[in-house]
Amino acid sequence: MPLEPYKRGKTWWAKGRIEYNGRPITDYLRESTGSPTEQGARDWIVDREEAERRRHVFGEAAQELTFLDGVALYDPDPLTARYLIPILAELGDLPCSKITPEMVKALGPKLYPNNATDTWRRWVVTPTRSVINNAADLGRCPPIRIKGYEKKDRVAQDRRRGKRSRVAKTPGSWEWLLRFREHAPERLGVLAHLMFVTGRRIGQSIALHPDDLDRDGGKVMIRGAKGHEDEWVEVPEDLMAELVALTPKTPRGWNRKKANLRVFGYASSTGPLKAWRSACGKAGIAYLPPHSAGRHGFGQEMVVRQRVDAQATARFGAWADTDLLSKTYTHPEDVKGKIQEAFRTGRVQAEELTGLKLRKDKAEF
Repeated sequence: MPLEPYKRGKTWWAKGRIEYNGRPITDYLRESTGSPTEQGARDWIVDREEAERRRHVFGEAAQELTFLDGVALYDPDPLTARYLIPILAELGDLPCSKITPEMVKALGPKLYPNNATDTWRRWVVTPTRSVINNAADLGRCPPIRIKGYEKKDRVAQDRRRGKRSRVAKTPGSWEWLLRFREHAPERLGVLAHLMFVTGRRIGQSIALHPDDLDRDGGKVMIRGAKGHEDEWVEVPEDLMAELVALTPKTPRGWNRKKANLRVFGYASSTGPLKAWRSACGKAGIAYLPPHSAGRHGFGQEMVVRQRVDAQATARFGAWADTDLLSKTYTHPEDVKGKIQEAFRTGRVQAEELTGLKLRKDKAEF
């Protein structure tokens, strides 16, 4: 059967064999085209078939592996596949061995002129590097090392777009959570509670299936992310009671079958955002996006406010190392007050130790 497109989630895939003169020249293929549209998938199939037929006729050595060929060897997740579409338009026909770090970095401002350098790294550098190095692991091309954008690049781009990147996030707190829950729908309030006390991301949290709840053990199954494995995580008794009290729902547009049930009923991480912002407005509290209220709030509450050691916090919250936790997920609070109080304490201690006073009464002069 020749290659035919079919939809899988939000991305179109291709399945079948590539033929030459009516005979198959490949094994059965099932690959992502990286396209969200059927026409884009058909264009991908045309390019894939042409490359495979050239390889069949002229041999492997006659043609260097192109970036398009590299994408065909790669199995991206749906989000990465979406990022690869505009990159393919720029690099698709180029041999992977001829693609330089400078060429890849230059695509950032070209494709996304109004975005920050961190976005360029996530949407351009990382997926391009992943495709090429995956092909390199298969022995098809040399690997590529891309250092990324420097601080001066970030500052210059922020000036051009008139907007700062890497703005410090305001972390969630118990006070914020309690006020939020007073005005949020029940499911949303429980979702916020779960993220705050486990430090997990919204995507992991909304993926909860009813079978992921262990009521007797007081645990929930959190799906792995960022290189971590799936893990049973203990939660407070009151949160477990809230979770099991929710009636599982099938997300809108999904087939109504048991495998598709979700504790919170959302199809994606964007599903709760409108109601989330509305609840913040009704509560009269600052709008904190889920990641700030949850994962950042967890890190701040544990390390800064409750003085839990970083190793324990990182282990429970599934951070790869304590450096990332400290640099990104903890934030200074009441800076001026803490510094001034520390100075006052130090001065009083020194005065008691030395018997001297920093300020003398006028009567002493």
